Amino acid sequence: MQLQTAFFERDTLIVARELIGKHFVHHTEEGEVLKGRIVETEAYIGPDDRASHTFGGKITNKNKTMFGNAGVLYVYINYGIHHCVNVVTKGAGYPEGVLIRAVEPLEGLEHMSHRRFQKPLHELKEREMFQLTNGPGKLGQAFHIQKHKHNAHSLSSETLYLEEGSGCGDIATSPRIGIPNSQEAKMYPWRFFEKDNPYVSKAPKR
Repeated sequence: MQLQTAFFERDTLIVARELIGKHFVHHTEEGEVLKGRIVETEAYIGPDDRASHTFGGKITNKNKTMFGNAGVLYVYINYGIHHCVNVVTKGAGYPEGVLIRAVEPLEGLEHMSHRRFQKPLHELKEREMFQLTNGPGKLGQAFHIQKHKHNAHSLSSETLYLEEGSGCGDIATSPRIGIPNSQEAKMYPWRFFEKDNPYVSKAPKR
């Protein structure tokens, strides 16, 4: 069953945790069906969160989607190449959201393999198999997410949406990843992930 807008119009930390185990689904223009079970998320909580794109409350061309209605995608490009997928939460005027960091692929793995590694699934090494979708940029590439097409996309659509999943194991929390210049915000325990799932991304080595 597809998640309704009301699911996203709640406290962002609750949404981030409850997205673990839900399914992310994309019916592409090429006729593919891509599906994955969410295993890792991060919450970003608006103007007071130094790690958020909306820190300080200033609306820009980049972050304006975050200031709109809940239940839409906020897609941004990281390092010039990685299309990262976020879900806008709360509601208009509350620029908060959840980054989908990683999913466990369920359907469309052959298409994901060609997009990620330019080779068929049966040729993937074991480590490549787990690298299909174990990070936000990898997820974006595997699921054919593009900022110019999918930023501000409504999750009420029939082509790109979130749905009830098959449940999950134990959920752990930790500080978020890759935000070293965020002062106190880098220590907030706003990352949620399924324990022991091989598709969860890894923190950078220190």
